[in-house]
Amino acid sequence: AFGFLGIYILVTALSLPGATIMTLAAGALFGFAWGVVLVSFASTLGATLAFLVSRYLLRDIIQAKFGDRLQAINSGFEKEGAFYLFTLRLVPLFPFFVINLLMGLTSIRTWTYYWVSQVGMFAATLVYVNAGTQLAQLDSLSGILSPSLLASFTLLGVFPLIIKRFLSGLKKRLVYAKWEKPKSFDRN
Repeated sequence: AFGFLGIYILVTALSLPGATIMTLAAGALFGFAWGVVLVSFASTLGATLAFLVSRYLLRDIIQAKFGDRLQAINSGFEKEGAFYLFTLRLVPLFPFFVINLLMGLTSIRTWTYYWVSQVGMFAATLVYVNAGTQLAQLDSLSGILSPSLLASFTLLGVFPLIIKRFLSGLKKRLVYAKWEKPKSFDRN
């Protein structure tokens, strides 16, 4: 388990391909509970290492060269960086390694990056590790059509849509709450 954890952290920190395969393998090798624990911490620690490498090797160079053009992005991340990161972690629109590297260029605090990544990646970790546990239970080709395996892969497919709908509803609530008049001004 510690060897797997170390390799996963290294793969993620170096932005190497294979994190998805390793997540499925964690479910197959360690079962659901231990697979989730290992992947959750390994992926977040590796992502944070990639974030730190980007921050300390690239941030000053990029800010010096494009600072005036990045001012709006920087101010947006100062105000709502945690929410932006959470959204990026939930919706698998951008590759994992791109988020790690680009977030290192922003002003988001390292601790905030770590815990938001841990929480934001948790749902996808559950889904992928579960799919790995289902794959491990295959004993023949006919098992590919088992209800539990089909359900796992269906969940993998619809997961981004579910998250997109959730975030859309959350955004509407936040906008409504921001513009709602206080009760004391209500004359009715």
